[in-house]
Amino acid sequence: MFVLVAVAYLAIETRGCFERGSLARTLAVQGHFWTGLAVLALVLPRIWLRLRRGAPPITPALPAWQAWPARLLHLALYAFLLVQPVLGLMTAWTDGKQVMVPFTQAVLPPLMAPDPDLAHRLEDLHGTLGSLFYWVIGLHVAAALYHHLLRRDDTLVRMR
Repeated sequence: MFVLVAVAYLAIETRGCFERGSLARTLAVQGHFWTGLAVLALVLPRIWLRLRRGAPPITPALPAWQAWPARLLHLALYAFLLVQPVLGLMTAWTDGKQVMVPFTQAVLPPLMAPDPDLAHRLEDLHGTLGSLFYWVIGLHVAAALYHHLLRRDDTLVRMR
């Protein structure tokens, strides 16, 4: 998931390096779409497993004052991994764009009618959440380092 999210960010952040209408820019945008679709395809079973099995325990157990922020951060991560790709699809559909299934000639059927005003609002929301999520990712990395270097617990082993 980390690699897919990193590629999605890299693709969309570098699209501005290429001229509008160029093949490189189109590939960057399509790469962003495709990695977003892959994130969505992978997060759904991951959420299902998490709901079914729960999270593995941390050894040694977290104190209560650390447990609730950890749960909140994980909820934010899962919400982002689910909401961002859905917002991306909604933005593309309301903007009248076709979303190709990667490595095929198939097009995902649009589930929303074109609506330029709604597309603009959805794109703004998608971009704002994407920017805010840099902070959530940073907190997640900082927490992982804290667990590994200071607490010396098994959190990183659990993240495999």
